[in-house]
Amino acid sequence: MTSASDALTSDEQRLAELGYKQELNRGWSAFSNFAISLTIICILSGCFTTYGQAWNAGGPVAISIGWPVISVLVLLVGLSMAELASRYPTAGGIYYWAYSLGGVRWAWFTGWFNLLGLVAIIAGVDYGAAAFLNSVLGLYGLHFILNFTTTNLSTGLHNTFILFALILIAHSLINVFSSPLVALLNRISAWWMLGGVMVIVAILIFGPSSHQSFSWVFGHRANNTGFSGGMYWFYVLPLGFLLTMYTFTGYDASAHLSEETHDAARAAPRGLYRAILYSAIGGWALLLAITFAATHVGAINKAGGTSLEVIETALSPALAKLVLDISTVGQLFCGMGCVAAASRMCFAFSRDGAVPGHSLWRRLNEHRTPTWSVLLVVVLALVITIPALFGNSAGLPVAFYAVTSITTIGLYIAYVLPVALRWRMGDKFEPGVWNLGRHYRWINLIAIVWVALCVVIFCLPTSPAGVPWNKGFSWSAVNYAPLVTIALLLGVWIAWEAGAKRTFKGPVRTIDERGGGEPGGPPGSPGSGIGSDLEPGIATA
Repeated sequence: MTSASDALTSDEQRLAELGYKQELNRGWSAFSNFAISLTIICILSGCFTTYGQAWNAGGPVAISIGWPVISVLVLLVGLSMAELASRYPTAGGIYYWAYSLGGVRWAWFTGWFNLLGLVAIIAGVDYGAAAFLNSVLGLYGLHFILNFTTTNLSTGLHNTFILFALILIAHSLINVFSSPLVALLNRISAWWMLGGVMVIVAILIFGPSSHQSFSWVFGHRANNTGFSGGMYWFYVLPLGFLLTMYTFTGYDASAHLSEETHDAARAAPRGLYRAILYSAIGGWALLLAITFAATHVGAINKAGGTSLEVIETALSPALAKLVLDISTVGQLFCGMGCVAAASRMCFAFSRDGAVPGHSLWRRLNEHRTPTWSVLLVVVLALVITIPALFGNSAGLPVAFYAVTSITTIGLYIAYVLPVALRWRMGDKFEPGVWNLGRHYRWINLIAIVWVALCVVIFCLPTSPAGVPWNKGFSWSAVNYAPLVTIALLLGVWIAWEAGAKRTFKGPVRTIDERGGGEPGGPPGSPGSGIGSDLEPGIATA
């Protein structure tokens, strides 16, 4: 006689061992899983929208040399995470890892930082896409309801925010009504990224009438932050690292979509680290092409060091339009993938009772997609970006850079907490089918130290006007990333102490195992039938 458990596929059986029944539609291939992380990393988004951060804080050196060096450090973080994705292929991803390796409290804090980072990445990517779309529509001379050709800075910011809201609505609808469509668009997006980068690099090589020298691109330093030159190496240049670190966010999507992926224990880790590797190579080629084309330095500095100004001053109007069209479409693909990843994490966290109103956020519609989780993460992304309506004295949306910092801080804290727990566990950890072997010792350690440094760096003021005790202090120049991070930490801690430590039990079983006793307890709890004979923090087989 064949039991219900025997009838499960290997993916469903593994998910059952982790305590969950198959609820989401498992229709994603290994390539689709890789494509979602490649789409969310999206070098056509991060390399373009945060180019100005590295240009102003470090100059060409921060771009040409900083990118490959930091990419290697990011890859070490990704490899550390990939090992855990293979061991625990669930939509809960990172916070499930933290629970299995450290217990309920670690899961609580990790999950909330992960959710904050994923909401912020939606905000950062879709706002960046709106800014580029605004510029593209202006280049085409469109003036329909909104005046995209205006030079008024305030009107431009308002137009961008309206486009931002419209893009969020579009991405919500796509994610609500079809998971297969999201998977298809992500496969298309992967090829768009690869092909788009090659086309843009070719245009920036052959399109401009002149280029910068090799020595300038790889040796020139710049400091447009307002801080003294003596602070360049230990303060200014590290601020420019945000370009690379922000671009390399969201690759945990491969883990969050593992419950919808075939052969997830292998496909999810490979999708995660390969997306980083491919993006590192393509991103470096793209950034070098942009920087070699940056010959109108004065105009670029005046415009805030944006990639938009590099493209518009280096290329003919027709070629500039083509480059911006390719980039904008890539960013729209990216935002769609960000909503998918964030909503799945919100669904999984709500499934385990961690999010207020969790019974609503975990509901699936007839398409087996989490409708209300999609709407929640999109609304939160809109809310945290409201300060971008108000620019600084130069009309630049400083809040956008703050949102990118929030994304980077929130996600990398969530990334590194389970890595630290795995490193602490040492050889007691039972790896999955894809693992680092004994190399985890140095790979994990470097990843932990690097992320700790980055969290400090991206909480720092990005200009003297953002330093509270300076004479020219202005709230519009404040990097509010540390304020949001501290507020979240306090809020999550207060919620934990106020009652969550008694009500939140970690991942909640949604499936009855054979001989399992009481359903509903977390994996590893009495009656769960999973790992109940092991000490807390020891991974189960």
